[in-house]
Amino acid sequence: MILSDSMEDYLKAIYILQSETAGAVSTSDLATYLSVKPPTATSMIKKLADHGLVEHEPYHGVQLTKTGEPIALEVIRHHRLLERYLADHLEYDWSEVHEEADRLEHHISDQFAERLTELLGEPTTDPHGDPIPGPELSVPDIDQSRRLIEHAVGDRVLVTRVSDQDKETLSYLTKIGIRPGIQATITEIAPFGMITLQLNNHTESVSVPKEVARSIRVRPVDE
Repeated sequence: MILSDSMEDYLKAIYILQSETAGAVSTSDLATYLSVKPPTATSMIKKLADHGLVEHEPYHGVQLTKTGEPIALEVIRHHRLLERYLADHLEYDWSEVHEEADRLEHHISDQFAERLTELLGEPTTDPHGDPIPGPELSVPDIDQSRRLIEHAVGDRVLVTRVSDQDKETLSYLTKIGIRPGIQATITEIAPFGMITLQLNNHTESVSVPKEVARSIRVRPVDE
């Protein structure tokens, strides 16, 4: 089955949103994620359903079928391997790799992906902490993280994943020293506004807006 780049983009987006919600994806959420209008998303969903790649029930959302899921995972595998290669070997900043990988992900072969895997030492995560599906399209187990916004003052946490959707957010987090692998203690949560963190490798505290904190996933640090 030959699919357009746009069709593959939709399958990838549905998989990612399904992973976050553990259920069907609404048309409005899909449209927002892909920066398109809801009628545009609805039209594409119908095309994907005609190909047997998704199941769509009006007003109840869309889900990948057993045929659509491996296609989505293959695109995600290519995308995240490219992100890791760009960051590790071409010195791209982690805020730049997502857009570049978007341009390339549809145009590399499985053989090229395997060569990248060998060159990179079989990585399990991309620069943002997201899991890279393996060659059999299995997804590595990752720790059960939660959004930073869901934690309380005094919690010690390890940053595990950061959403790669917003370039400005990633640039901001770079400036204040937050990225996967960093440990921090939550020292203050303002009622409406900022979450203050003491990073283990910093002498001064840093603060992030709550909207930014929603894009940061962390897990507790064992005492």
